[in-house]
Amino acid sequence: MKRVLVVDDSPVVRSFHMNILKTSGFMTDGAIDGVEAMEKALLHSYDLILCDINMPNMDGLTFIHRLREAGREEPVIILTTQEEEIHRRKGYEAGANLFIVKPVRPNDLILHIKLLMGEKL
Repeated sequence: MKRVLVVDDSPVVRSFHMNILKTSGFMTDGAIDGVEAMEKALLHSYDLILCDINMPNMDGLTFIHRLREAGREEPVIILTTQEEEIHRRKGYEAGANLFIVKPVRPNDLILHIKLLMGEKL
């Protein structure tokens, strides 16, 4: 079973996305910010990471950049309310594989995740 780390400081948003993933057959783990996400990503193996940008302690862009510096290559999807082009550019520069603006329809999110994981649709 594929494992996804969901990183978002909002418990409601994190739970919502984790429930979408669980319903679609994924195992999930959650983190409240980039610091906790980094700890979990270095301790566990994930098939994909779903990450917000604006979070306390360590934002999503810093987390992704440090994850890539650590040699980790799992796909990362930024899922954020930040729709300005500068955020999109910074996300890809940090090492994100995909940038999605919230809200996203559950079926679309699962489609993007499966495509990045190389799963058959």
